[in-house]
Amino acid sequence: MTARSGEDLALVHRFVGGDRSAFDALVRAHEDRVFSVCLRVMTNREAALDATQETFLTLYRKADRFTGQAAFSTWLYRVAVNTCYDLLRKEKRRRADPLPEHLEPVDARGGDGFTSAELGPDLTKALAHIPDDFRVAVILSDLEDRPIAEIAEILNIPPGTAKSRIFRGRRLLADILRNQDDGPRRPRNDQDA
Repeated sequence: MTARSGEDLALVHRFVGGDRSAFDALVRAHEDRVFSVCLRVMTNREAALDATQETFLTLYRKADRFTGQAAFSTWLYRVAVNTCYDLLRKEKRRRADPLPEHLEPVDARGGDGFTSAELGPDLTKALAHIPDDFRVAVILSDLEDRPIAEIAEILNIPPGTAKSRIFRGRRLLADILRNQDDGPRRPRNDQDA
């Protein structure tokens, strides 16, 4: 059990016991990551904000159902993903445009901030065009850096299915990103170097 997991478990117990400040601490500890997942799944800032709020409302109402069998963050991500799925079903898959480039947060884990910000809009557009099951698996794996076992638990699927969804999602993303290239690629000539 990690230190964060231990803190989360203690906060959940305190909140269920009536300490509302413990709920505030849980929100502060997890709101950025939950919003990040929701934003990538929903592909629309307003919808992601709604999904994040709904996720924490669900936490508020159902914290007593957290059994501690998994890490709290795993349970919370499952709530977030299910909330996003519910909201997407309500929208009847009506998609909004991705965030404008200037509003997209730079992923600090993306290496060079300039390159990360440059790739963000294309990746966001491409993610919006792959099926939800694949998109969520890729987001959790590649953007949220979650291990396969945790992704399987969050999505309530076998690990092999999680691997398959990640593989297929990556392949679809690669095809979409390749097709977004506007011009023909010039073959590399060693003399150009």
